[in-house]
Amino acid sequence: MHPMNENFRTFLDRLREADELVDIHQPVDIRHVATLVDQSDKALLFHDVIGYDMPLLSGIIRTRNRTIMSMGCETYREIEAKLDHGINNPISPVYVDHSPAKEVIITGDDIDLYKLPIPMSSIFDGGPMITAGVIIAKDPEYGVNTGIYRLIVKEKGLTGIDIVTPNNMRRFAQRAYEAGKPCPISISIGTHPMEIMGAGYRAPIGVDEMAIAGGIRGCPVELAQCETIDLPFIADAEIVIEAEILPTGWTQPEGRFGEFTALMGGLHWNPNVRIKAILHRRDAIYYALHMPWENTWLAAPTRYQAIRTALKTAGVQVKDINVTLGGRAFWHAVISIKKQAGEGKNALLAALSVMDLKHVVVVDDDIDVFNGEEVEWAIATRVQGDRDIFIIPGARAKPLDPSLAVMPPGVVPTGAKVGIDATISEGIPHERFERISYAYADTAKIADYLAGKADPNVVAGLDKVGEAADAIFAAIDTAPLYYTEIADRFAADYDFNTIARALGSLHEAQRLWQTAEGRMCVRGSAFAAKPPGSR
Repeated sequence: MHPMNENFRTFLDRLREADELVDIHQPVDIRHVATLVDQSDKALLFHDVIGYDMPLLSGIIRTRNRTIMSMGCETYREIEAKLDHGINNPISPVYVDHSPAKEVIITGDDIDLYKLPIPMSSIFDGGPMITAGVIIAKDPEYGVNTGIYRLIVKEKGLTGIDIVTPNNMRRFAQRAYEAGKPCPISISIGTHPMEIMGAGYRAPIGVDEMAIAGGIRGCPVELAQCETIDLPFIADAEIVIEAEILPTGWTQPEGRFGEFTALMGGLHWNPNVRIKAILHRRDAIYYALHMPWENTWLAAPTRYQAIRTALKTAGVQVKDINVTLGGRAFWHAVISIKKQAGEGKNALLAALSVMDLKHVVVVDDDIDVFNGEEVEWAIATRVQGDRDIFIIPGARAKPLDPSLAVMPPGVVPTGAKVGIDATISEGIPHERFERISYAYADTAKIADYLAGKADPNVVAGLDKVGEAADAIFAAIDTAPLYYTEIADRFAADYDFNTIARALGSLHEAQRLWQTAEGRMCVRGSAFAAKPPGSR
């Protein structure tokens, strides 16, 4: 393996040279970004986002080809080998004294997340979400953990953190919560995909994921020291947020979220995160990881590597593995082996021990049975093996699986591994199966923007935030609205930044809550959601 010293910006240059990235210089409304990225076969860099001073980038690893490029490989299969090399040959990160992310340091009352061009995505999303933050945390006993977790913006200095899934970050936060202490985290945004892959690998507790990223690179990842907390961040990052997970427990409703399942998730109950500092380059680029595909192409090789290792340990000779897109690169694997007697069962047992791997087939009439990907998607999203046909019940499950029963906050669900009535079962809330559809998809077309279309520049400004907040409060006091509905209803009078700030001010004043479906409503009203299991 040859060292790959490429940084985030030189990777963007390489994408541009390969005609895999398009620069859009005309003004674009941030509300249109998600659907434009969804329609585009290129990564998109929006240089003039209305209401913001910072460019917005998305889609850089949203295709197989761009993912191959990001890892410095020639084929997709090589990514698995590169990951395997990084796991078995980790290179510890090194600390550097200087980072371009420290060109601008913002603390105290000047902290303002609303200055970052954090886009909305799906129609039912509960707010703007930071999706590409590489988060570093530290536990006094277990050491450092790195991962990628979504942070939904609630106020100018407050977010949530989506850690409903059992993982090391959740464990760190839980231990801090039990001790009555905040859990410091650094959030690096705009990092090379190699750091994203390293952070996304589910390493055993105590293993430094950035050392794995160094092994993937063939050279150390450079880290720099935070200003307000005792943690490092990725020195090459465009933007760094220093923060603390508050010891409030899993008590705040947030979401909904567009998930990797290609479905809308429900409300999640999570801790709050208080922002202590924002660091960024003077010419920083904000990177938004686009759901549901931009995490999938890097996630699949981690499954290939783990499955192959498990089968090798079981003494099974593998011909090939397909971690399928129908299973969203998380739940389904098709494995061919050079078989000896009994090894089919051995291969199955070995593969089912890997991560969250889950699973003839009866499907609903909205599924095309001649489309293997759709059939597999039905299995992934509509089945519980212990309910629809079980083989191994009571195994660890992924909370984002919409076919699981609703659980109280903090309870880790279990489910069955494998084969299958893949219809939507009775008793499951309809909103669990609402497919992701992007706001403004019928009016905001990428072809129009590439031809020069510019959105009207309606900028209300900070002096209009209170007025917008009053108008929004009056609207949701009558009938709860999704965040996107609010943004659209008031678009003629206020730009998105003003609307987001207005909602932030309502949240800060403890006047804002959400319905069980994720609509915004007045706190304490009859519409307000209550935690599962409460009365």
